[in-house]
Amino acid sequence: MDAPSPSAPVTVATPDSRYDILIGAGLLADPASWRGLPQATCAVIVSNALVAGLYGTALRTALAPLYARVLLVEIPDGEAHKDWSTLNAVFDFLLAEGADRKTVLFALGGGVVGDLCGFAAACFMRGVPFVQVPTTLLAQVDSSVGGKTAINHPRGKNMIGAFYQPRRVVCDLATLDTLPARELSAGLAEVIKYGPIADIGFLDWLEAHLDALRQRDRVALAYAVRRSCEIKAEVVGMDERESGLRAILNFGHTFGHAIEAGLGYGEWLHGEAVGCGMVMAADLSARLGGVTPAFALRLRRLIERAGLPVRAPDLGAQLWLTLMRADKKAEAGEIRFVVLTEPGRAALRPAPDAVVLEVIAAHAG
Repeated sequence: MDAPSPSAPVTVATPDSRYDILIGAGLLADPASWRGLPQATCAVIVSNALVAGLYGTALRTALAPLYARVLLVEIPDGEAHKDWSTLNAVFDFLLAEGADRKTVLFALGGGVVGDLCGFAAACFMRGVPFVQVPTTLLAQVDSSVGGKTAINHPRGKNMIGAFYQPRRVVCDLATLDTLPARELSAGLAEVIKYGPIADIGFLDWLEAHLDALRQRDRVALAYAVRRSCEIKAEVVGMDERESGLRAILNFGHTFGHAIEAGLGYGEWLHGEAVGCGMVMAADLSARLGGVTPAFALRLRRLIERAGLPVRAPDLGAQLWLTLMRADKKAEAGEIRFVVLTEPGRAALRPAPDAVVLEVIAAHAG
């Protein structure tokens, strides 16, 4: 399959907002990437030291003609710092700099930066505009799109947050050149998930092009990012606030979030936990009759080829269940999982604890 031109934007349309996802190489330095954003006197870039050192100057230079002041606030790197303390540090910076309610925030970095910056934008002065500038594969294909913003709580991931859509998403594929191999693999987990839940043809494509993706082939990456964003944009447009359909985007996440919380945030990357979680969710789907064991094995092999863990840590059966009952999809203490109802389709379903424990016993330890 040939990759289409990355020049045309992918549009996300919800009942209350409409914005474009720009995908291509060299977008940070392209003035067209930043035209048409809300007018303001001040732009504030939220990033971490590593990403700011690589791309902060380029973004500040690009924004300088549009804003009287372009400021940068750096937050600590890593999932462990996606918390109240870091969020409050951003608020402290905005207030100290005299930012007003027309200030535009720019999230320059991966999923942690995007989630936290977006939540800060949703809260500061009851809402200021923000722009996602994702620099990791995971953020480009998933967390930057759809308006889910949040911080973590010790009892659960992303438990405190808001639905708040960005004004634009700018995916510069050139930033993936500096991404560590482990982070690239983590991003591939969120790419892979779109196949089994929504587009089996895309799963076929991924199996054929996985080596090219891991080698950072620009054409393959452009198609993978675009197709992932198209699927997510379609789902978000139909269910912005996750009242039903949007939950399918969390395939593998119930198990994955338990891994992250159980080990301590940052021990495994989010994408690593999701990849392993998809292995477990596919097995659960097979045990519930949605797909064959052969299909679950097919998905496990692809995830392993992507350089992701396929064996979960031993958290102990009781902790697994406790953590998953704290998942946002749970209702009245009943754990609900995104399961495959057939290859290319998924749904949110409860599962008996006994079956879930069988899955944990088969894959953890």
